[in-house]
Amino acid sequence: MANTVFCKKYQKELEGLERAPFPGARGQDVIATVSKQAWQEWQTLQTMLINEKQLNMMMPESRKYIMEQMDKFMNNEPTDRVTGYVDPSDIVEL
Repeated sequence: MANTVFCKKYQKELEGLERAPFPGARGQDVIATVSKQAWQEWQTLQTMLINEKQLNMMMPESRKYIMEQMDKFMNNEPTDRVTGYVDPSDIVEL
């Protein structure tokens, strides 16, 4: 049986991650408060932000930016968006 967590993004019990995505306290916080669904959605947005903004994740300021965006995303605060991105669910076929 999969473990569940009270997801801070969705404010309900959902399936949790199998392991911490980061070492240390930050990873323990994520595994205790973020659902698998929210993490997968964050991974998609994170990839788009890294690509769109051409971030170099070896640079401390890029890592700091991504962590700030992750915190905003998980706390349901507005995040930076990718220019020109249209969610497939928003497309209306004629």
